[in-house]
Amino acid sequence: MVRERVIYSCVLINSIYIMTEPVFLRDFVIIFGAAISITFLFHHLRIAPIVGYLIAGVMLGPSMLGIIKDVGLIESLAEIGIILLLFLIGVEFSLAEIIRINRAVFIGGFFQVFLTTTVVLLIALFFGASFEQGLFFGFLVALSSTAIVLKVLSDRGEIDSPQGRLSAGVLIFQDLSVVVMVLLMPMLGGRSGVSALDVALNILWALIFVVLMIAVSRFVVPLVMYRVVKTHSRELFLVGIVLICFGTAYLTSLVGLSLALGAFLAGLVISESEYGYQAFSEILPLKDIFSILFFVSIGLLLDVDSVLRNPVVILLAVFAILVIKFVSGTLIPVILGYPLRVGVLVGVALSQIGEFSFVLSREGLNYGLISSDGYQVFLASSIITMMFTPFMIQGSGGFSEYIERLPQFRALRAGRLREDDLKKEELKNHVVVVGFGLNGRNVSKVLSSSGIPYVVLEMNPETVRIEKKRGVPILYGDASKESVLAHVNVATARSVVVAISDASATRRIVELARRLNPSVYIVARTRYTNEVNPLYSLGANDVIPEEFETSIEIVSRVLHRYLIPMDEIVKHIIKIRKDGYDMFRNIEQRNVALPDLKQHLPDVEIGAFRIDDASPLAGKTLSEVGLRKSFGTTVLAIRRDKLIITNPSGDTQLLAQDIIVLMGTRDSIASVKPLLLPPAK
Repeated sequence: MVRERVIYSCVLINSIYIMTEPVFLRDFVIIFGAAISITFLFHHLRIAPIVGYLIAGVMLGPSMLGIIKDVGLIESLAEIGIILLLFLIGVEFSLAEIIRINRAVFIGGFFQVFLTTTVVLLIALFFGASFEQGLFFGFLVALSSTAIVLKVLSDRGEIDSPQGRLSAGVLIFQDLSVVVMVLLMPMLGGRSGVSALDVALNILWALIFVVLMIAVSRFVVPLVMYRVVKTHSRELFLVGIVLICFGTAYLTSLVGLSLALGAFLAGLVISESEYGYQAFSEILPLKDIFSILFFVSIGLLLDVDSVLRNPVVILLAVFAILVIKFVSGTLIPVILGYPLRVGVLVGVALSQIGEFSFVLSREGLNYGLISSDGYQVFLASSIITMMFTPFMIQGSGGFSEYIERLPQFRALRAGRLREDDLKKEELKNHVVVVGFGLNGRNVSKVLSSSGIPYVVLEMNPETVRIEKKRGVPILYGDASKESVLAHVNVATARSVVVAISDASATRRIVELARRLNPSVYIVARTRYTNEVNPLYSLGANDVIPEEFETSIEIVSRVLHRYLIPMDEIVKHIIKIRKDGYDMFRNIEQRNVALPDLKQHLPDVEIGAFRIDDASPLAGKTLSEVGLRKSFGTTVLAIRRDKLIITNPSGDTQLLAQDIIVLMGTRDSIASVKPLLLPPAK
């Protein structure tokens, strides 16, 4: 009897515990535990963890293991992830960025959405669907995943590359077009009382509301945030940013717009203020957490039994989606004048289904535009395309090269640039600058002010058009093509500066430039230090990793704040650079060039100095100056305008504005410097 009472008590206690157990907390522990394992595993496998999150959602969902109980709560929290994601995208891009890439956003985005929707509509009509259903299916397929594409491109360091900018522009337009699609849903669903005029008025009202929101926010938000920042309270700043993000999203939802669009607008508003970078850093950890919930929630929605019942239909749907979106995505850059290689890379990046398509599909399910089985087929095929995306982007470089080799596409290889239209540039001993981003612009400005001949190669047709009007010697062309480099006479160039963000294209350009001109000096810019050695092995003379140079700048500024003398800071920087680049670089039977002497003769300094108009050396010969005898320095060369005097004799006269190349110890060169400058007053 006592034993039965004990058993009964234990069962009762266990039942009470189960009834009061915080199920949502248990689900969180399971999801984030799986996320840690997946991220760790996929990091070592070099696979985007997003794929793992989708798989985890499928495995943990009710159709398989059934471990996650409160699917509805996870979906609600996933909406927060989308809001935070679009908010941060808005902060990163800013209105100025959208205006800068307006052709990619409005022309490229419009044609991509229009072409994809039209093709899917025609296919749906062919198979007997109604016009409304066909248009709805077109909307679903037209959208791509902003979260996955930007995440993968960012991890690969390709956001600033031509394909990165174009993909981002098209994705922005797709996100904005969701507004129109959502407003059209009641009419497509046949809801009574909804006409085309009502939809048009709703769209007009939505546009007016968006403009008002941006206008009010640009004037009100900076004032409010200024008051918040003055408190020096990190908590208050974070709460203010979150309020702006969710408040704008909520207000836009009241007029029938998507929450995500409101968050995107809020991000644009913040990006125009001086608080954008701090807001980004504060929200980023929250975005990462809720984004994991979003991708897991997509997997949770999948009904595995439905997939097993329709495997052939799902595979055909996946194939059709990939082909249609790849073709439409590839055509847009080609229409805008970009080379075929860029078009293929963009087409591959945009070939999956987007996260907003899931929102539209649920709306379509409510309006009867899609059946339950059709919804599951769409969900399964969409998840599969999302899973494929990181792998497809990773292999898109090799795929683009294969497409370019096909004779059918010969006319599209160079974009608007045709080999027959090229007129050989009469250049010699010049610099070829590849890319006209921030680095390319700075290099070009210095070369221009120094009187050094140069030519720029850029793949953005709009940039070429604008800069040509400003007198910049810039040409449109893909520098990874031999005909383009031959056009700018790389065989007679003295230097090649590769200043683009596309790592794979940089490697091809370095290899090609070295093959066409074995003696040319090649300096390449790269984002990460792990890309240094491959570029050296392909023939680069110098590789500048931004990651490493940024650390040097940080060290310099920190030491400066502690009043460390500048000469000591310079010594630290020289040592860091020497140790760092020796570590990055494989020195294998490499000829010692003049700039490399310091690596092998550490006591020897080589420097170029301009003779000032008031310098006491101006007008004297080298014999009269006696730099070697008096100071222990040797004049290796003199540059006078475009004339280079190598190994000058003692009778050579030094003129004002000459640039002399000196070799000697650090102390001996330092003792000569005062003579090159005007006398102190």
